[in-house]
This record gives sequence, structure tokens and C-alpha cells, in this order.
Amino acid sequence: MIEIRTNCENCNRSLPPNSKKARICAFVCTFCKDCVEQVLQNVCPNCGGGFEKRPVLVKKYLDKYPPSDKKIYKPVNREKFKEMLDQFKDIKPSER
Repeated sequence: MIEIRTNCENCNRSLPPNSKKARICAFVCTFCKDCVEQVLQNVCPNCGGGFEKRPVLVKKYLDKYPPSDKKIYKPVNREKFKEMLDQFKDIKPSER
């Protein structure tokens, strides 16, 4: 069971459990679609991995498996991230 975080780590946009705009990396770092595409260019600033659509949890399981109350908000320092981005942006996540 993945941890369902309900906000974008970069812009703090709300990403409820049924959001179609939520993206996660293999470590469940959570960002919105806009940040992944426009800022991060499919490179996780925490691990260097790529992103996939976060699965939507069926409503009937929300009581048994509630979304995390853990909020991570640490906007990407674009200057520091530039080195990682330049290293990985043109390499498929499966080949990084």
C-alpha cells in the first residue's frame, strides 16, 4: 500500500486521493502534474527518479486506508536542482 500524500511538495497544491494530477516517484515523493512537467521535467529532485500517475484509491477503501496527514512542502531550489536536472533530463528514468 502506497502512502497517499495530499499536497505537491513543490507548490503545495492540494492533491486529494482521487486527484488525476498527482504524480509520484518510486519513493512516493508527490508532486502535481504541472510541477513535474514544467519545473522538474520528470526528474525527482529528491532521488533523481522519474514520475508516474499516482493510482486512485477506490472510495470504499478510504476509511480503512486514509490518506496521509503528512504534508511535505519544500519548494525546489531551482539553482541547486539545475545540476541534477542537467544530468538526468535527457535520460529515460529506467536508464538513470
